[in-house]
Formats: sequence, structure tokens, C-alpha cells
Amino acid sequence: MERSQEHPKKLLFVCSQNRMRSLTAECIFSGIPGIQVRSAGTQPDARIVITEGHIGWADVIFLMEKSHLNRLRHKFPEALEGKRTVTLRIPDQYRYMEPELIEELHTKVSRYIDIPELKREV
Repeated sequence: MERSQEHPKKLLFVCSQNRMRSLTAECIFSGIPGIQVRSAGTQPDARIVITEGHIGWADVIFLMEKSHLNRLRHKFPEALEGKRTVTLRIPDQYRYMEPELIEELHTKVSRYIDIPELKREV
């Protein structure tokens, strides 16, 4: 059996609370071969609060809003050095696993990462 020389892409999704947007992203992109996914939030009361360890783990950090990137730059400037960050510009107006959020995440993330097509409900 041949092992791939390329390690899985490690994607970190960040929003404020880690309850709606980034958690949805973690859910829909988990299980794709060759990709590992985690999510975290920037607020102190987030479901999972982002740490320097999350940043160190990630190959690509997807942020839902520019304010999330600004917060990370302020709190973890050294950890972010050399890290690839992408601001998706997805506003905090969705519920967890809302179909429109899933569609927007898939469309925007697929510009940066090769991911399979969304399975559509019939």
C-alpha cells in the first residue's frame, strides 16, 4: 500500500462564539479525505476558545470576519507569523447547519481548498 507523501491539510475555522458558523464549517468539512478540521471562537465565552495551539496546528485559518483576524493578530502575533489566513466575510446571521450557511461556506472555502461537491438533498 502506497502512502501519500502529502500530509492532510489542517483547516481551522474561527468565528466569535464557535456555536454557529465555525462549528457548521467543522461539521461539513470533517470526514473529507486528506483534510483535518477544527473550529474555535475568539470570545472568552466561546464553546471552544482559540489558543496558540490551535493556530500552531493549522495549515490554513479561515476567519468568518475581519474582526476575528484583527483579534488574533492582537492576541497571538507571533503564532500567526507565516500562517495562511483567509477572511471569508460571512456575517453572523445564520443558525447552526442552516442550508444557506452551508452553501456559502462551501462556495467560499472551495476557492482555496479542493473539496468535493456538496451532496444535495433530493
